[in-house]
Amino acid sequence: MIEMAGHTPPNRSVLPDPLNVFSRIGTKLYTFWLRTTYPFAGFGRGVSIHPSCDLYRGSSPYIALGDETYVARDVWLSIVGQSDGTDAAHAKIVLGKRCKIGRRSVISARNFIFLEDDVLLGPSVLIMDHNHEYSDPSVPIHAQGTTEGGRIVVGRNCWLGYGSVISCGRGELVIGKNSVIGANSVVTKSFPPFSVIAGNPAKLLKSYDPQSGRWLRVNAEVSEETRKPTHVDKL
Repeated sequence: MIEMAGHTPPNRSVLPDPLNVFSRIGTKLYTFWLRTTYPFAGFGRGVSIHPSCDLYRGSSPYIALGDETYVARDVWLSIVGQSDGTDAAHAKIVLGKRCKIGRRSVISARNFIFLEDDVLLGPSVLIMDHNHEYSDPSVPIHAQGTTEGGRIVVGRNCWLGYGSVISCGRGELVIGKNSVIGANSVVTKSFPPFSVIAGNPAKLLKSYDPQSGRWLRVNAEVSEETRKPTHVDKL
């Protein structure tokens, strides 16, 4: 019906699509199946994982999920270099409480990736603590394995925007707590808490000063010492 000028349409409540009920039931059943049959390093209460997620049983001993973690459709949680879980001593992917992983995101760990509590990932985010090896151009890249890589820690209450990338080639990459990474940014270095980061390569645009309660804009050139956050234990 075409709405006429000056005519107010009747107040009608929009009922939810009943097919969504089946989707929610499927997610609950799949999550229950994972909880009871996969040997995760940790599996908290209230976890929700969509059935379309790419998650291998052999990788589950290296993955720990905190309470109320939400993993949307088509997410890939990948453990590199391990297949059967027989030598799993420590989790390589650790998602803290109430983390929300947006659809089509990829978290790929060779060493260690830790998302602290309340980290929010938009769609299509990529987090990798390694890369493909490409030192010998005479050998196909897929046959060269992966680099040694490093470790990644994303502090609590961070927000990673659509299509952003965090890649650690070596050492430790730390994103301080309460930071925001802009859409399509490529982060390869550490940043302090309360940072707004954007660009390719990503740069610190502004930071929040909790003492003054103000946002402070940063010059285009920021020294490495200023950019480097405190140790992860002090996040």
